[in-house]
Amino acid sequence: MITGKNYVGSQLLAGGTKTYKTINPQWNIENPWTFTEASLEEIEQAAALADEAFKIYKNYPAAKKAAFLNSIADEILELGDALLEIYCTESGFLKGRAESERGRTIFQLRSFANMLLEGSWLEATIDTAIPDRAPLPKEDLRKMLVPLGPVVVFGSSNFPFAFSTAGGDTASALAAGCPVIVKSHSMHIATGEMVASAVIKAAKKHQMPEGVFSNLIGSGTTLGTSLVKHPLVKAVGFTGSINGGRALFDLASQRPEPIPVFAEMGSINPVVILPEALEKNSKKWAAVYAGSITLGTGQFCTNPGLLLGIKGKELDQFSKELSEEIEKIAPSCMLHPSIKTDFNNGREKIRSQNGVTTVAEYKQETAPNYAQQTILSVDGKTFLENNVLSHEVFGPFSIIVQCENLEELTAIINKLDGQLTGTILAESAEISNYDTVVSALQNRVGRLIFNGVPTGVEVCASMLHGGPYPASSDSRFTAVGIHAVKRWVRPFSYQNWPDELLPEALQNKNPLNINRTVNDVITNKPI
Repeated sequence: MITGKNYVGSQLLAGGTKTYKTINPQWNIENPWTFTEASLEEIEQAAALADEAFKIYKNYPAAKKAAFLNSIADEILELGDALLEIYCTESGFLKGRAESERGRTIFQLRSFANMLLEGSWLEATIDTAIPDRAPLPKEDLRKMLVPLGPVVVFGSSNFPFAFSTAGGDTASALAAGCPVIVKSHSMHIATGEMVASAVIKAAKKHQMPEGVFSNLIGSGTTLGTSLVKHPLVKAVGFTGSINGGRALFDLASQRPEPIPVFAEMGSINPVVILPEALEKNSKKWAAVYAGSITLGTGQFCTNPGLLLGIKGKELDQFSKELSEEIEKIAPSCMLHPSIKTDFNNGREKIRSQNGVTTVAEYKQETAPNYAQQTILSVDGKTFLENNVLSHEVFGPFSIIVQCENLEELTAIINKLDGQLTGTILAESAEISNYDTVVSALQNRVGRLIFNGVPTGVEVCASMLHGGPYPASSDSRFTAVGIHAVKRWVRPFSYQNWPDELLPEALQNKNPLNINRTVNDVITNKPI
């Protein structure tokens, strides 16, 4: 049942006076539900409840928090096909995508639950005292990670499950011991409300403190601005545009007490295509990249928006084959009419630049919110001289840059903004001749891919989903995998503290039986 109201703690409240509806992009009509924007009173209430919940929740044992996360996963699954139908109605995605993304969300929640039970994520480190050390005695010092406090999570447009209400930011923050206030994405409010109901049900089942989770609705900037500026909020998670992420970062920096904003923003994910790889596998790579560029209507943060190659018959042949392959693919629906408009505007802005030509474009008529995939081309010199050509176009779009030589290719990579990913297509024997390219790309990205596609972000401990600015606001952290928890914690040391008053993770007997670093040795043995 969709009520169109805000969850503040476990209470379903009416909100303010402003109302609005979401869009069904497949049918290009408004959905039937009416939503009420959160009032300033509800924002204050959510923040106050989260602050009080933090004092209790941060001290809960790992097993209790893990059970809560697993219960959220169970309750999401209990919503069944009704949740998938709402997801498809608000996003334009098909049921297969909905099932896949729900599965990823469930896996994330359970992964963080397992992380809590294993325990080494706390980075418990102990240096025992040496009282008779000369000339000065050594004090007993013990360090571990502790949670920051209430976290605000902004739901994303392109992942209504996995990067939204109970997605990776929320799951990792709850695992860290931080209460969460979600600012539901305005395109997917019914989806968010259903998922929020599952989180609330799990919270009640496991007797979590009131305010450990809230879900607030707001279509403009008032809600988000109020949450980021609120003095009880201690960190922010965001997935979206560069403009949006930077605005939140600036707001947080200007507070009397600045707080961290972990924003995943724009990326065009450069792909370097070397001549020998094209000579041997041009047709294969053309088909693979036609699929990658159009996957999910190009609405992935890892969409390959920039293809870099060296001029020659190999690159000409690849361009021809990519054109043929991409024009075979039927267009699909974008998330929202405004995203379709932004796609068209961004594409035409780049196409209108001097020296840019069209390699491929789907030319048949489409439904109103369906994107016509497009490939453009430009020479390396022009690309270097025109910063507009490196702007992200969110959707099924890519630009081929024909570089004069290795030096120009390297210069282009060095000039790029920070990116989530960089890819190299090459033969194994060929890549050793391009060490400057590999080195340059490594300096600009968070993940380097060999002979693959950037789309498809595995949820595992080794995944780094982040990169130099503006791919993310802090390249030291990942938004995917269990290490995403490190965004919501800080290191904290105890000196000469009585053993019985220490957290269990730092006590001599090691009652949690976790791996710890004791006097520079990793061990799970008691002291």
